[in-house]
Amino acid sequence: MQPLLPVHGNRRLCLRQVLDAVRYVCRTGCQWRALPAGFPAWTAVYYYFRRWQPVVWARLNEALNRADRLAADRAATPSLVCVDSQSAKLAPRIFEHRGTDGGKHVNGRKRQIITDVEGRIFACYVHAANGHDGTAATQGLLPQRPAWGQRLVTVLTDNGYRGGFAAHLQALGLRHELASRPPSVRGFVPVAKRWVVERTFAWLACFRRLAVDYEFTPASHQAWLLIANSTMCLNRICPN
Repeated sequence: MQPLLPVHGNRRLCLRQVLDAVRYVCRTGCQWRALPAGFPAWTAVYYYFRRWQPVVWARLNEALNRADRLAADRAATPSLVCVDSQSAKLAPRIFEHRGTDGGKHVNGRKRQIITDVEGRIFACYVHAANGHDGTAATQGLLPQRPAWGQRLVTVLTDNGYRGGFAAHLQALGLRHELASRPPSVRGFVPVAKRWVVERTFAWLACFRRLAVDYEFTPASHQAWLLIANSTMCLNRICPN
């Protein structure tokens, strides 16, 4: 990860400690001011967390995704991805980008993610929970073919992404496939290939910073999603 970090002039802080402090906040959900004494000052850690949005966090996440896929004997980039959304409650006293998901009865924000077939997050987008999945995905999640999408061919979604988003994918030269449970079946049914994105949402619940959206800006919540995914990739690449 070191070659991917920006270097600006003389620095007294160790960026390894800064990254560890950010990952500590993501995992434990503690307040910035509650960082243990072994880490750098919380003001310095928060400075880098904000300064590295969104470019550096996205760069680190993509590099770790590639390394993790190569370690699993796969190509560096996926040819098939899954798209889904999850509504999360927004912390009190925050009104920016807030909405109510009428279907889930959640007052907060909606986070949409793109994962490969093993659940790694390659892209994410956060918006008010009352936004339509397909419209938001067209505008913010996949507005154009991404840099990691050289091999990308197929995008799997549920019924919420039909219509405009499907036409948008066709314009990008991608194939759209629906993967939903049969309408005649009741209760939970694991859907082939698309259940991995639901498992990723379950993994995110292990990071207390993401249990509730505590961020004033959607960009900060998107950064936490990428940091959580990067942490999971690091755990697989370097289990010791």
